[in-house]
Amino acid sequence: MARGILERLDAGEVVIGDGGFVFALEKRGYVKAGPWTPEAAAEHPEAVRQLHREFLRAGDDKLENRGNKVTFTGAQINEAACDLAREVANEGDAMVAGGVCQTPSYLSCKSETEVKGILKKQLDVFIKKNVDFLIAEYFEHVEEAVWAVEVLKETGKPVAASMCIGPDGDMHGVSPGECAVRLVKAGAQIVGVNCHFDPMTCVKTVKMMKEGVEKAGLKAHYMVQPLAYHTPDCNCQGFIDLPEFPFGLEPRILSRWDMHKYAREAFNAGIRFIGGCCGFEPYHIRAVAEELGPERGFLPAASEKHGNWGAGLEMHTKPWVRARARRDYWENLKPASGRPQCPSMSAPDGWGVTKGHTDLMQQKEATSQDQLKQLFDRSKSH
Repeated sequence: MARGILERLDAGEVVIGDGGFVFALEKRGYVKAGPWTPEAAAEHPEAVRQLHREFLRAGDDKLENRGNKVTFTGAQINEAACDLAREVANEGDAMVAGGVCQTPSYLSCKSETEVKGILKKQLDVFIKKNVDFLIAEYFEHVEEAVWAVEVLKETGKPVAASMCIGPDGDMHGVSPGECAVRLVKAGAQIVGVNCHFDPMTCVKTVKMMKEGVEKAGLKAHYMVQPLAYHTPDCNCQGFIDLPEFPFGLEPRILSRWDMHKYAREAFNAGIRFIGGCCGFEPYHIRAVAEELGPERGFLPAASEKHGNWGAGLEMHTKPWVRARARRDYWENLKPASGRPQCPSMSAPDGWGVTKGHTDLMQQKEATSQDQLKQLFDRSKSH
């Protein structure tokens, strides 16, 4: 029987998380940008299975919001997702997590009982499919994240809690350290951040969480699953405030060598659950696994086709390319974007919209043309 997540972390082992599935599947034509709902698990299982396999080799009220019509129920999607994940996990020494995330209902100021009821709907499938652990991830408000942890703890499964916040804290200004303390007190054994910010910003945020937990005399394991995009110009809302979100982010992509730096920084910070979120592709995860190969004691299967620090270039026809088959070249490279008319930084939109604002209220009907016109007009004024 495979060892569980807490056994591995308690032993000081590094657990490599996978990358951002909905972003990767959107680029492949299987997920719709906007609602970002994961019905591909039921509609196109072969695509999800292949992406799972690539990540392995490399190391629900939302369904009916603003006109998003899905022909599968949340339970059907979760069942299909669990089956696919387990099928591929069994091909290696991998684990399957069941995840819940923030709800439009919370942003619409629904009650704790109502929000918890929505989160509980998903648990039956996760228990039926016997996932290895549960993650409450992508929460902008610690209050809702705590509610999610309390719901997940009722299953008896190990619980991780991951917020999409940066060093400034949650959308109500609660600091990362205080967020982590509340999550641990609610019962989370693993805490950290995912999405919204670049790797180094996320590592910095988890360090602040770790300091807060230790200062409170509590114990926890730590996780980080950042974006694969450079976001030095983000505000507290993260990359969704950048004008390039979501279709113009490619110039910000981290290289595989950037990922080596990220993996080492995270490990040195005491983080042992290290993975990725939006923008991460399998080669990014491979870079994380390769950087931490000495600590883990092995390299991923995908490294068979990847020379260490560009070593495979020794076989290239051109001599100037062969000269790049060395670590110091790639480690010190400052890549050009090839876009002479583009700025290096953007100005975030900064609308300041969060829980309770009219524009975040849940509605089943599609966004009307009048509503869109109001948004377009406001966008021009910013």
